[in-house]
Amino acid sequence: MSAAHGPPGMTVLPLGVGGAFTARYFHSSMLVSCGGATILIDAPSPLHRILAEAGHSAGMDLSIDRIDAIILTHLHGDHCNGLEEIGLWRRHVSGAPPPRLFALPEVAAVLWEHRLVAAMGRPGSTDRDAPRLADFFDLHPVEPGHSVEVTPGGPTLEVRRTCHFVPCCGFRLTGGGASLGYSGDTVFDQGLIDFLASCDLVVHESGSGEGHTPIANLLAQPAELRRRMRLIHYPDDFDASTSPIALLRQGIPEVVVKGSVGVPPARGAEEASGNPGSWRGAGGTPTLR
Repeated sequence: MSAAHGPPGMTVLPLGVGGAFTARYFHSSMLVSCGGATILIDAPSPLHRILAEAGHSAGMDLSIDRIDAIILTHLHGDHCNGLEEIGLWRRHVSGAPPPRLFALPEVAAVLWEHRLVAAMGRPGSTDRDAPRLADFFDLHPVEPGHSVEVTPGGPTLEVRRTCHFVPCCGFRLTGGGASLGYSGDTVFDQGLIDFLASCDLVVHESGSGEGHTPIANLLAQPAELRRRMRLIHYPDDFDASTSPIALLRQGIPEVVVKGSVGVPPARGAEEASGNPGSWRGAGGTPTLR
């Protein structure tokens, strides 16, 4: 499904931007197109509907079967409940092969027995024919300090542990001459921001309450970094019109190339013809902000 070639840079499509208890948005996740690969960042549910609505908004053809890899930051339900949907759909309905799945070792170690087996397997079964995690996902534990290819010859991933209620990671994703940094869920951590700061686009959570990062801490960052920063996981009552840091907007893609980030040009002729653009070909010259 994946390829080591594709247009330069990467396209980041926010599928959801809300926090765990949002009543306004879908839960925070993104779809990244880079180097011919389609990468899902976290997997909330209902994923079929989330992809359909984001695809309609962005004029893109999206489906679960086109996902080559998943980067899972942690096991809170608003970030992982869609894994069941992906795995069961691809194994029992579409027949698409298991996608690669990247997570911290401590997350990978408990993913099946403590999170998925009750719905996707046969708990306690010793039957050789009983479903296993490998039937649904090609699991790759990732240690901080190591760089791994997300797809063969494709983008590379580096993770860093964050401070949250459960094991969680932020990461840097690099490919197509561009880089994306994502904080994951975390309390304010200047060391994490420093780890992300070299990326062309830095997506940082701005959740409310314990275990998250107040926006005041992000406003203290250098102006040049704030220009490349986008907020996600924000409260339902967050006023985008007055935000001093730009927000990711659900269903609105951003094109990332070295040194710049912006929204792609208007869909124009594609939209008028009724032929939405293919996700793998999404992109275009960014409109700088």
